[in-house]
Amino acid sequence: MPCLLVELEASAGRRELFLLPGIATPERQPDGWAFFDELPVPLLKLAPSGEIELSNRPARDLLGVAACQDRRLGDLLEGLGRSITDWLEDAAAGRGGGHSEFMRVRRDDKEVFAQVTLNRVSEAGKTVLIAVLSDATKLKSLEAQFVQSQKMQAIGQLAGGVAHDFNNLLTAITGHCDLALLRHDQGDADYADLVQISQNANRAAALVSQLLAYSRKQTLRPEMMDMRDMLADLTHLLNRLVGEKVMLALSHDPMLFKIRADKRQLEQVLMNLVVNARDAMPEGGDIRIVTENLDLAQPMRRGRAVVPVGRYVSVRVIDEGVGIPADKLQKVFEPFVTTKRPGEGTGLGLSTAYGIIKQTGGFIFVDSVVGAGTTFQLLLPANDAPEEPLEVPETSVAGKTRADGVVLLVEDEAPVRAFASRALQLRGYTVLEAESGEDALKMLKDPELKVDVFVSDVVMPGLDGPGWVSQALKHRPDVHVVFVSGYAEETFGDAQKAIPNSVFLPKPFSLTELTETVQRQMG
Repeated sequence: MPCLLVELEASAGRRELFLLPGIATPERQPDGWAFFDELPVPLLKLAPSGEIELSNRPARDLLGVAACQDRRLGDLLEGLGRSITDWLEDAAAGRGGGHSEFMRVRRDDKEVFAQVTLNRVSEAGKTVLIAVLSDATKLKSLEAQFVQSQKMQAIGQLAGGVAHDFNNLLTAITGHCDLALLRHDQGDADYADLVQISQNANRAAALVSQLLAYSRKQTLRPEMMDMRDMLADLTHLLNRLVGEKVMLALSHDPMLFKIRADKRQLEQVLMNLVVNARDAMPEGGDIRIVTENLDLAQPMRRGRAVVPVGRYVSVRVIDEGVGIPADKLQKVFEPFVTTKRPGEGTGLGLSTAYGIIKQTGGFIFVDSVVGAGTTFQLLLPANDAPEEPLEVPETSVAGKTRADGVVLLVEDEAPVRAFASRALQLRGYTVLEAESGEDALKMLKDPELKVDVFVSDVVMPGLDGPGWVSQALKHRPDVHVVFVSGYAEETFGDAQKAIPNSVFLPKPFSLTELTETVQRQMG
């Protein structure tokens, strides 16, 4: 019987040897698979895309299922904070260093947590992943007893729960405001009032986004970037933020690694850190932003955090300010904790930065000496994957010219549906409306009905967006899809990626964003 001797990384840094069956299938070598089933450690064999190819009895017992084959890892585990598919792809490509995460098992009978450690293995020239699972329920239960953990969980649940309703309301407000602006010239008396409504709705959307960033439930748009280029674009704005008393200096490693992150969110983190540094120097001073490569051959421990082996881009924001007292230093990333005077800060800036960096897969640390200054350090995983060419949308065509085509719009919120339908009709599309996935499927039973694009909300009563779209695509495989939602993409990102020719548009969206997205899907 062909077998494979593999050294796997288990929990707590332990490494163990296992004798695993080769690439044979259960039908060809049932004895080999039976041996795998009797191994005492919970193990899963995964394809890089997330499909479970093999499991043993301890793993099934831990996950609370009778069988795992033909299921995806995201169907059984949750709570990674980013797309499980991206995490698996990084592990299969050897990017990011550590590939061990604490995750919640999707079980209805009881609450179970598992530490999942991924190991890359080559079988017959094909890369597969061996996941070593260990029961971490007791450890997570102890952590949950801390007051801070309870507070973060409560606020995170609140932010995620209200985000959907708030984003639906804001979509309707901003959308109808955009429609009203189309009917008014800049010289009209009502034009300025409409602009004020739009601007304040956008401020409300930014506040919801900030709460979601804190709870690590926002939708990220990661892209390959060079921190030097990003900071060069941001320098003008940062200089305006710091004012005339403060000098801003940048220092870069000439061979800086590239990273994969959401540029807009990373800019928000840096602006928060620079503004805090400015406020710590009321009499003026220097702020230095230093970027450099960091190649860790051994895990680095900072307090309770452990940075795994790997390549990172280090970004330090250094000031000469008053510093942070020791009793507050350990609480700076907690929500509503601020060292500023009343009325000068909300206490959400650093907790938001913490949420963004952790959701990106990085680390943030702080060192401070009272009277000598503070240093915030970001560690972002390096990413050397080849950059895919981006398709630049033709904004002028999508946003201003009339188009044609048939759009099936499925949205359970009537105000959002009314705005989206009018916006698309103004651009020349024929719009068919449905308030549920079931109604959409009934309409599509007509073989004479031609549809070019589905625009669907994700979370709806009855059939959800991915559910009804999957059924519809069985008979209409060429139709492209636009999913919209007030929830973060991370909550259903794996389901959306499994649907071909689909994109995601987060709420709240503007008239232009909706029409341009549909136009690109038409193309």
